[in-house]
Amino acid sequence: MGVLGYTWAMEWSDQGIVLSARRHGEAAAIVTLLTPDHGRHAGLVRGGAGRRQRGVLQPGNRVAARWRARLAEHLGTLTCELTEAMAAPHLADPLRLAGLSAACALADWALPEREPHVAIHDGLLHLIKSLSGDDWPFFYVIWEVDLLRELGFGLDLERCAATGRTDSLAFVSPRTGRAVSLSAGEPYRDRMLALPPFLTGETSSTTPRDIVDGLTLTAYFLERHVLAVAGRRLPAARLRLVERLMVNVND
Repeated sequence: MGVLGYTWAMEWSDQGIVLSARRHGEAAAIVTLLTPDHGRHAGLVRGGAGRRQRGVLQPGNRVAARWRARLAEHLGTLTCELTEAMAAPHLADPLRLAGLSAACALADWALPEREPHVAIHDGLLHLIKSLSGDDWPFFYVIWEVDLLRELGFGLDLERCAATGRTDSLAFVSPRTGRAVSLSAGEPYRDRMLALPPFLTGETSSTTPRDIVDGLTLTAYFLERHVLAVAGRRLPAARLRLVERLMVNVND
């Protein structure tokens, strides 16, 4: 039996990554998780605004979650037990924390509710774990490229849309999302998006400028094809990540 004698008609248990937690009333919080089997899923956590739960509900943490509701369409209630404190190691590192916050905020805004996307869940988990290394910005850009593909807006970066060549790819058409070679795209450079070499496998080294170019590329198509449908722009956390990365570009 549930609260006040009600029977919980809907119930599931799953692992989840905390995407967001916002205060609701005096002590509760509405928490959104990304789970492998139930997708992006929200629920009310009683006591979620309290000191003990705040540490558990940090974006990026992994939790064992249990969701219950009387009807499937209800918000329902969540209980969350911490299984891996993945946010804590990065709280004192502004750049890594910005990357973690950006990824969680973008997943929260871009993914459809209650629709499983196992590849995105697993990719986000891999990205968060990569934050302990120096090449995490590379994995961040790759995760956004995969996010576009998973949502049906994959970029075609294998060959030039104009010539069919697979070498010297330097641009992406903002209209089609297809790669364009340096020679074919040069006359239209000011209308094109830069294609960083690491997204075509042409180089083993990645510069800060390459990372920012990659994020500019994915941002354009995320806003145009994913977020605009819901009348949204990029979340503020995603914008802050680029601002922090630009410091390295300008050094």
